[in-house]
Formats: sequence, C-alpha cells, structure tokens
Amino acid sequence: MAMTLLEKILAAHSKYDVVQPGEIVDIKIDCRVARDFGGGNVVRNLKDFGLTIKDPDKTFFTFDCNPTGSDQKYAINQHTCRLFGREQGIKVYDIDAGIGTHVLLEDGYIYPGSTTVSTDSHANILGAIGAFGQGMGDMDIAATWHNGKVWFKIPSSVKINFEGEIPANVSSKDIVLNLLKIFGANSLLGFSIEMYGPSVDNLDLDDRITISSMATEMGAIIILFPPTKAIIDYCSDRSKTKFEPFFADSNAHYEKTFTINVTTFKPMVSRPGEPHDTVTVSEVLGLKIDSAFIGSCTNGRMNDMNKVAAVLKNRKVAPGVVLKIVPATDEIWKQCLNEGLIDIFKKAGALVSNAGCAGCAAGQVGQNGPGEITISTGNRNFQGKQGKGSMYLASPEIVAASAVAGCITTADNIPEKPSLFVRPAMAAETKIKNHPDEKMPEKKLVIEGRTWLIYRDNIDTDMIFHNRYLATTDLKEMGQYTFDNLKGFEDFSKKAKTGDIIITGKNFGCGSSRQQAVDCFSALGIQAIIAESFGAIYERNAINAAFPILICEDLAKMDLKNGDNIKVNIKTGQIENLRNKKIINAEPFSDVQFEVYKKGGLLGK
Repeated sequence: MAMTLLEKILAAHSKYDVVQPGEIVDIKIDCRVARDFGGGNVVRNLKDFGLTIKDPDKTFFTFDCNPTGSDQKYAINQHTCRLFGREQGIKVYDIDAGIGTHVLLEDGYIYPGSTTVSTDSHANILGAIGAFGQGMGDMDIAATWHNGKVWFKIPSSVKINFEGEIPANVSSKDIVLNLLKIFGANSLLGFSIEMYGPSVDNLDLDDRITISSMATEMGAIIILFPPTKAIIDYCSDRSKTKFEPFFADSNAHYEKTFTINVTTFKPMVSRPGEPHDTVTVSEVLGLKIDSAFIGSCTNGRMNDMNKVAAVLKNRKVAPGVVLKIVPATDEIWKQCLNEGLIDIFKKAGALVSNAGCAGCAAGQVGQNGPGEITISTGNRNFQGKQGKGSMYLASPEIVAASAVAGCITTADNIPEKPSLFVRPAMAAETKIKNHPDEKMPEKKLVIEGRTWLIYRDNIDTDMIFHNRYLATTDLKEMGQYTFDNLKGFEDFSKKAKTGDIIITGKNFGCGSSRQQAVDCFSALGIQAIIAESFGAIYERNAINAAFPILICEDLAKMDLKNGDNIKVNIKTGQIENLRNKKIINAEPFSDVQFEVYKKGGLLGK
C-alpha cells in the first residue's frame, strides 16, 4: 500500500509494514531528549516510578532554555539532570552547547528518516531534513526513556505544492508567515504537511529549518521536506548511523492538496498576540520599536547571522533601541567569531549572548517589559510569551533593518537618520494569585460540575500557565498560576471551585509542550475541559495525566449559561445540561485514552 513520507518513517519504526491515518502505533524513538525546564520533571517521574533507562546512548539532556543558569529553579533542575546523567551514563549538552535539536543535528544523532521526541514543542523542526520530530510532555519523555518507544496516532497528511519562483525579497521566514496568513492557526490542526515544488527543492537546510520550526504555530504535527542531495550529504558527513532517507510513494493518499502561487508572496510581519495575524511590512512601516531580537530555533542559523551582518555592517543600532543577537548553537557562534560577524554585531551596538533559546523560554536575553515594543525573529508572539510588552515577528533582515532605523522597515528602505521616539507608558504588573490547598476529586466515569464558559479559540499554553513559572515542579504550587495570563480570567484561580468544568473553543492548549498547563487544572480540582478541539501536544499531555478532556463541536446546542451544572459521561461522551435537560454527545474516550485514564495516567500500573 502506498504511503506518505511521514507514514513511511513511522512504519519503519513500528512492527508494521504499513501504517494508516488514525491508527495508534508504538513507535521506536532513535533520539530521546529532555531540556532543562522539563528535565527535572522527567527525572522525578523516572525515580517516582522506579523506571530504568533503555539505550542511554540515545538519551540526552539539553540545557538550552536557560544556558546562563541565571534562575535558581533552573539551576536546581540543571544540576538534578547533571547528577542523573552521571549516574545513568546519559550525555548532557550543558549551558555552552545551544538549542538541543540543532546541536543533535550538528552532532549526527538526528538524520533523515530518524525519529526524535523532546520536551521541546518545536522538535518538529526536524521535518526540515525529512525526519520525524515531536514535542511531548514530561510523562511521554519518561516513558520513552524507559521503553525506547512511545504510542503515536498516525495523522492524516496534507501536500502543499509551491508553484512559481519565490521573489528575491522574500525570505524563508516570509514564506512561513505567508503560509500562516493562508492557513491560520488551526485549519491544518493535527495534520502532517509535506512540501513540494521546484522552489522547495532550492531551499537550503537553514531555510527549511525556519519553515519547519513554525509547524506548531500552524497547528500541524510537522512540516516535512523530502531531503535533497545537499541535505543527505550534510547529514551523511555528520551522522553516527548509516541511514537511508525516505520518500513518499508517488501514489500516496493525501487528505488535502494545495497548490500555492509563491510569486505572490511578500515580506510579512506578524502583529502582537498571534503568529498567524500577519500583514505585509508596508502595513506597519514606520512603527517605532524599543527593542529587537534575532535568534531562536527559527532564525538562529548561520544564514540568518550572515543576513544580519550584511545589514548591520558599517551601521549603528538606533539610539534607545536594544538589539539582542543569540546564535542557535555554539558551533554557529564560533563561526560568527571566526568570520568577523561578532565584531560587526558589537560595533553596531548589539548585545550578543551565548547560544540557546533566549527569550522564547524566559531563561535568557530577549525578554521585554510592559509597554515595550519588540520586533523578533522568534516563532511565537503570544501575549506574555517573551515578556510583558508587544512582540512583532519578522525575518532577520527586517529585524536588523528595523533596529538600525528605530522603526519597522526593510533592508532596502533604511532612512539616513533613525527614528527617535518617546517610550510608551509602562503597564501595571500582574499580581500572582494564591489559592488554598484543596483535595483533588476522585476519578469517576460520570461527573457533574459547574461550568466556566471561556468561548475563545487558540488559548495557548502561555495564557494557561505562563513560561515564567516553568521551573515549578510541585503540583500544589501550580494551581495559583492558572490563566493568570489570560485577559479577563486573571483571577480564575481565586474563583474556581473543586469540581468545576471548563467549556472552551478551538485549538485549546496550542503552543508549548509544558505539562504544567494540564497539571495546574488538576491542582485546582477542575474535573474536565470540553473544547471544540485541542492542540496536539496538549491533548497528549492531558490523556497521559488521566485528566479528562472531551472534544465536542456541538456545544452551542446545549444553550449553556455560565455557571450551569452539567453531567458528563467520560466513557460515552454524553453531556447533559441539568438546567434545561438538553443532551449532546462529545467524542467518546478512545480505548487507549480510557485505559490510561483507568490506571491513573501513562506511568500508572
């Protein structure tokens, strides 16, 4: 039977010759990774359940979220991981290495056709080389470290054909921002995307990494590129394992096929709040900025550094503007040093930090303050994701040019004199809420509870559980932070009661792989979340934690009012509004989900 590229990779790592969409299959994992913010929880899970490590030589810690070790909780987590690594013979990529997925690719542990899981929600970046990468929560990673494999639901595949030649002024970041403009954050939710066309074939590794890294922001499982000879040669030179790349069968079935005329693509910018809220640069031209950031797993590669250097050479960052540059890996950092790029950056007035994730993980340079306007090469600009200010997303060329101009502009439109401005007023700090320690409700098949109606789409994990609390590992501490970054619900943790049920919209839990965004509800005693759809990683995390989530597209038929009491059958999916007796049906628990629920979680016995 014909298979897509992803189906070929996953079948080769399963016990089956053929896999099809919808099947739940155990997948052998070639590379298993825990980062510094999730590593402490992975270690805790392993120790709590007395689990051993299968194939330590395929198992890694990467300290890329806080490579400065500047936060006490991060420092504790990092040292916990170091000690566990020494004990178990697990390699630690410490604070001098850089972003884990990039480093493991450089060092040859990841290659075309391989499989990788990580606590990094952008592990799907590995689709750039025709490999499977997936971000997963702490329980998944602990289970994978112990078993060497993990269950996975085979997604349906989508094919995107690029037609025409990409305009010269359109970068790889512009390509993915144009795609976000077309598809939004959830129209391809849960799909595997494959990219084809002559212009795709001409994209180099760094370009492909930029595009693949934002699959998460499109709601997709992964964006896969068939590997070219150049990609295969790069990986062959570095790989520690002989490999044969996979390619889709010519008659493979795709759920949807799109043909896109790329000649219409333009340089784009994402406006603050949502990566898919993209506009052409001309629509925000001249907007004053306070700061600029270049780096992240999306745009911290050598190509990006060269483009930035070309803009900054013999120029100065505008007065009052802060420019922060963070290469993705130490190898790239050293290349920048050897080729004179660091000198260009410093002479221009930029701050250059050691390799890592930087502001994306709230653990390094790149954060902004209330009222601050930043233009960034990052992949996310959720409110509060990279600080309390506003975050525009753009290509490295646009970010560098804007830093010099003092306002948003392009590299071919930098004014002779920079724009000067008055800083906006600072916003008030959000207070951390406290919540009393309450008993967790017992698990049961039929639950009743009061509803919270939060009818919003794309509620991301930074709104649910902000990244400034990521180092929190004690369940009792998590509840107080729930929704404190979701506008209008900052006091949720004070008002929520044990037994409450949340009703919400599409793509709930999009964004990061953090398990805390599930566990915080358990800490408050919330019984369940019912949504029109869930982010892929969030859905896994909830299932693995035995936290009831149900998908229901017919919620409007219940005529719910905030505070209504409802009855929910966890097994069958039946939901009843006890006020008006209206009944609808959500998707019932799958056999796998129900089995995990019954035993109290993925790691239960």
